[in-house]
Amino acid sequence: MPEPLRSLVVLTHVIYGLHAFSLLTGIVGTATVVGAFLIGWPSLIAVILNYVKRSDARGTWLESHFRWQIRTFWFGLLWVGLCLLFVLLTLGVGLLIAWLPLAVVGLWLIYRIARGWLRLIDRRPMYEG
Repeated sequence: MPEPLRSLVVLTHVIYGLHAFSLLTGIVGTATVVGAFLIGWPSLIAVILNYVKRSDARGTWLESHFRWQIRTFWFGLLWVGLCLLFVLLTLGVGLLIAWLPLAVVGLWLIYRIARGWLRLIDRRPMYEG
């Protein structure tokens, strides 16, 4: 497997940093962790960078990081959509307990970004399993 360009490794760190900044904004700010991650400008920029530079990572160990980051964003959006659907289907009763699954999604997002960034620091690929 060919070694990726150093600039692409740095960019991957920047992308994890943008996602982490969004999460931190949700933790210390008025937004939720999930909301800041999914609609905060840092994460949106990060996902756009993922798609723009994904082909440059193809065939290197960074390819799995790009896939990991993209899937984290889209699965996070899916889980939040399901939580909102639950609230709508339960006609407001779900509002009382909607915070629980959203908190789980928030913890999952934090885990995904932390795990990915730690593996990147170790220059190891992500495994989808």
